[in-house]
Amino acid sequence: ATEYGWFVYLAMFLIFFLETGIVVLAFLPGDSLLFVSGTVAAAGTMSPWGLMLAVIIGACLGNTLGFHTGRWLGNKIDIEKLRKTQIFYEKHGGKTIVLARFVPIVRAFAPLVAGAARMSMARFELYSGLGACIWAVSLIGVGYLFGNIPIVKNNLSMILLLGVIAAAMGPVVVAIGWKYVHILADKLRRQDKMERS
Repeated sequence: ATEYGWFVYLAMFLIFFLETGIVVLAFLPGDSLLFVSGTVAAAGTMSPWGLMLAVIIGACLGNTLGFHTGRWLGNKIDIEKLRKTQIFYEKHGGKTIVLARFVPIVRAFAPLVAGAARMSMARFELYSGLGACIWAVSLIGVGYLFGNIPIVKNNLSMILLLGVIAAAMGPVVVAIGWKYVHILADKLRRQDKMERS
């Protein structure tokens, strides 16, 4: 960080832009990298505020690219198939975009699905920005706060390794999340039928 200066901020911007903007790059490190960068910043080699800004801008622009990719893909999908997703995003889209930011892999797909579901762009950008701010500030901030504690400082490699393992668990989290979304969608569908009856 000391040697490369502002290139570190550019690298952070690119990593978080690509992680959510290009779905096939969803495997890039996210949460663990934010925590570790916060701990490195605590040593005085980088500005935590500069890191947060680079990550927030990268994450927001990546989400915007994912959203527009989803819109384009949505034009190629049968409208009837998208109807259920649109109903879900109308009711729960904001929460989904904010919470997805904290779940590896899911954070790359949420903007894509929101775009395909025709979520309002203004609403999407509001929640995307909110989620990116909470995510970056909290994880970099926690890393910064813990960065000078000897046990954390002396075990950064282990912390990064645990973060990579957690990211590898992403598909399991996605499967559980997908199941929850289906259960919620079924519940909403049944509730909608009962209200119409």
